Amino acid sequence: MKKLLTGALFAAMATGAQAEDVTLQLKWVTQAQFAGYYVAKDKGFYEEEGLNVTIKPGGPDIAPEQVIAAGNADVITTWMPAALAARERGLPLVNIAQPFKNGGLKFTCLKDSGVSGTADFPGRTLGVWFYGNEYPFYAWMAKLGLKTDGSDGGVTVLKQAFNVDALLQKQADCISVMSYNEYGQVIDAGISADQLVTFTYKDEGVGVLEDGLYVAEDRLADPAFEETMVKFVRASMKGWKYAEANVDEAAQIIIDNDETGAQSLEHQKYMMSEVAKLTAGSNGALDPADYDQTVATLLAAVSPDNPAITKAPEGMAWSHAITDKALQ
Repeated sequence: MKKLLTGALFAAMATGAQAEDVTLQLKWVTQAQFAGYYVAKDKGFYEEEGLNVTIKPGGPDIAPEQVIAAGNADVITTWMPAALAARERGLPLVNIAQPFKNGGLKFTCLKDSGVSGTADFPGRTLGVWFYGNEYPFYAWMAKLGLKTDGSDGGVTVLKQAFNVDALLQKQADCISVMSYNEYGQVIDAGISADQLVTFTYKDEGVGVLEDGLYVAEDRLADPAFEETMVKFVRASMKGWKYAEANVDEAAQIIIDNDETGAQSLEHQKYMMSEVAKLTAGSNGALDPADYDQTVATLLAAVSPDNPAITKAPEGMAWSHAITDKALQ
C-alpha cells in the first residue's frame, strides 16, 4: 500500500523542492540497536522533513569513522571512545546528538567459574571486543590495578568474537555482552540469570557514551548542512520515541529492512525492549556530565594497551547547536 503523502511532502512538491539526500552509516548490522532510524524512514518521518535518507548497515569489517573520513557518509553512529580516538588522530568528529542516554555494555561471568566479584579477576581469562569497544575495559582494569598482559596477578585478554561462544565453550571466564543482544543469547542458550555474575560498566564507574550521532566538524560551518542535520535529528528522535512506545512494530520494521534475513523477530523484540530502556529519558541532547564521565574513563587508562586518547579532547568534540534547533 502506498504511503499517504504528508502535508510537508505536498508543500515540497508544490514548490518544486528536491528532497535532500542524507547517508547514515551505522556502527553495526541492521538490528534494533538502530531502530529509531529505520522507524523514522519507514513511518515517513524523514520524508516529512524533505529528506531522502539512505541507511548503510555496518559490520565487523566496517569502521564508521573511516567511512565518513572517505566522504561516503554524511553522519555516522558510533561510540564516543572511538569518535574521540579518531578526533585525536586527526579526524575531527563532532557529536551532534545522543539518542542513547544509558549504555548497554556489560560483562558477564559463569558463577561456576568461581568469579563472584572483581576481586576474583586476577588469573582469569576475560573476553573483550576490540575495534574501539576495548577502551572502557582497559580503563576498568586500570581502575582495579590489574595488568592485562597475562602476567602474575593480572588477567589474560581474549580477543572475543562478536558472539557468546567463548563463554559457552568455557574459553573465557567472563565475556563482553550488550544488555540488548548477547546477554539474551546467553540466556537463550539455557543459562539462567542466577547462574551468572554480571557487571555493568557504568555501575563500575567506567561508563562511556554509546551510539551517538557524529559528523565531520568542517561540515557544520555550512549553514545548509547544519539545517539538514537539524531536520535529520528531529526526525530521528521522533523515530526513536515511536520505537520506544511501539516495541513489536519497531522489531517488525527491523525484520523488514534486514536484507540478510539473519535476524529473528523474537530476538528483535527482545532487543527493542532492552534498547528502549537505554534511549528512555533522552530527547537527543548530549548531557555534558556524561561526556565528562567518558573522557575521565578514557584518561584513567592511558597506556600502550589503551590508545583511545592521551589527553583531554581539544576543540568542539560535541555540540548542542543541532539539538537546540531540532528540539524547539
